[in-house]
Amino acid sequence: MSKVLLVDDDVELVSMLREYIEQEGFSADCVHDGEAGVNAALSGAYAIVVLDVMMPRVGGIEALRRIRAQSEIPVLMLTARGDDVDRIVGLELGADDYVPKPCTPRELVARIRAILRRTQDAPAPQVAAHEPVVAGPLQMWPQRRRAEWYGNVLDLTSTEFNLLELLARSAGRVVNKGDLSEQGLGRPLARFDRSIDVHLSSIRHKLGSREDGRPWIETVRGQGYQLVRE
Repeated sequence: MSKVLLVDDDVELVSMLREYIEQEGFSADCVHDGEAGVNAALSGAYAIVVLDVMMPRVGGIEALRRIRAQSEIPVLMLTARGDDVDRIVGLELGADDYVPKPCTPRELVARIRAILRRTQDAPAPQVAAHEPVVAGPLQMWPQRRRAEWYGNVLDLTSTEFNLLELLARSAGRVVNKGDLSEQGLGRPLARFDRSIDVHLSSIRHKLGSREDGRPWIETVRGQGYQLVRE
C-alpha cells in the first residue's frame, strides 16, 4: 500500500482529502505546516508528498526546496488557481506536477496515481533491464532510475527522468508535446499548460550546450521537441 503525505494548513480540506484517498486504497498522513512537512517527507516513510504552496512558518516553495536538497521523493504541488508564478517556480525546483486549488479529490487521486505509475513502473519491455537506453553521450537505466551524461551521473527528478527517457528513445526524431504529457506526466496536455516546457528547460540546463552553443534538446516549432543525436 502506497503511503501519501498531505501537507496543508487547511485542516478541514486535508481531512476530507485523506478520507477519500484512503477509500481509494492508499494510506495517508497529514501535517499542517511546511516545517513538519519537510521532516516527514525526509523520513523515508512515504511514497509521495502532496504539498500546498501557501502555509504558515515554512511555505510550500521553501519546503520543496528543502526536500529537493536531500530527496527525490515525488512531490505534487497544490497551487492557487491561475497562479502561474508559484506553479512555474515549483516545477523549476523539482516538483513532479501540480494541481490547482480548489480541486476535486478524484482529480487529486488521479494525479497521485499517474506520478506513482511513472516512478514505480518496470522498464519498457523492449529493453532488457541491464541494458541502458543510449543516445550519444547519454545513457539511461530505467529500472535503476539512473542516467549518465558523458559518464557523469545526472541529478534528475522522476518527471525529468521520464521525459528525458522518452526523448532518448526517439533521439533525432521529434516527440510532440501531447505524447510527452501523456507518457511523461501521465495526463493529457491541457491548454496553456507550461509544465512540459518548464521541465525541459531544467533538463536543458543540466545537459548544458553543444559546442556551437545550441541546446541538446531542440524545440521544433509547432511540432514538439527532439534530443539531438550526434
